[in-house]
Amino acid sequence: MKGKRFYIRFGFEILLLILSLLILFGPMLSLGLWSVAEQWYWPHLFPQKMGFSYWAQALGIQKSFAIGAVSIVPAFIRSILIAVTTVVLSMSIAIPAGYALAKYRVPFASLLLLLFLMPNAFPQQPIFVNLLSIFTKWDLAGRVSGVLMVHILVGLVYGIWITSATFKAIPNHLIEAARSVGASSSVAFLKITLPLAAPGLLASSVFVFITSLDEFTGTFFIGLPFVNTLPLTLYSASGTNMQFSSVIGVLLLIPSILFMSLIQKLLKAEYVGGMG
Repeated sequence: MKGKRFYIRFGFEILLLILSLLILFGPMLSLGLWSVAEQWYWPHLFPQKMGFSYWAQALGIQKSFAIGAVSIVPAFIRSILIAVTTVVLSMSIAIPAGYALAKYRVPFASLLLLLFLMPNAFPQQPIFVNLLSIFTKWDLAGRVSGVLMVHILVGLVYGIWITSATFKAIPNHLIEAARSVGASSSVAFLKITLPLAAPGLLASSVFVFITSLDEFTGTFFIGLPFVNTLPLTLYSASGTNMQFSSVIGVLLLIPSILFMSLIQKLLKAEYVGGMG
């Protein structure tokens, strides 16, 4: 009886494991297959013909109007440049703000941290529609500068919270020890605080980069029709060209997976524990 129960339980666990793997990796497997599928019709389980013509077209290696795809290189370069600029500007704000919130008695510090979450606390469409009317008056709609401001607004959520938690996790007695032997505040920050905080700050930068690279809603409302990024190109291709949109999806997925793996190694438990 015990043996029968063991096999039933073991079989159920294996089934649950397979189901979990399908839920986790099934969409990515489908995305990868669609990106190399040149012919794939019902009821075939796998593509009848596979190749890299859509990849070649998307990367600008070949030009063919027959497959209905265009080069995504300009949109990809623009997305990377916007994301890098967003990281630089966001972290320029987040590092001093996070340090102040972590190390000084700032009035209503918890409320200020909560305010940085507000852009993500409500549906994005109404927020960006209202921003569009404001940016139009300021002549920022349809411009890279307007898109950058939106990306910074979204990226500061991760920038402020993670940097604040990172600085909070650094013991004050290390800084006080440096000050006691004659180090100035700036020297103590550069020699003690910054090296210890570097992994958390890098993780924060990666979060901001991924968020900017994948940002769609704000770019759609503020950037169109003149600022085209990779997520907007994916939106244009969705529903009309599965292979082309899958290629873009893979290109967006790869940096996210790589950077999240990096964050897992960099973001220590004590940094996360310092949040809030």
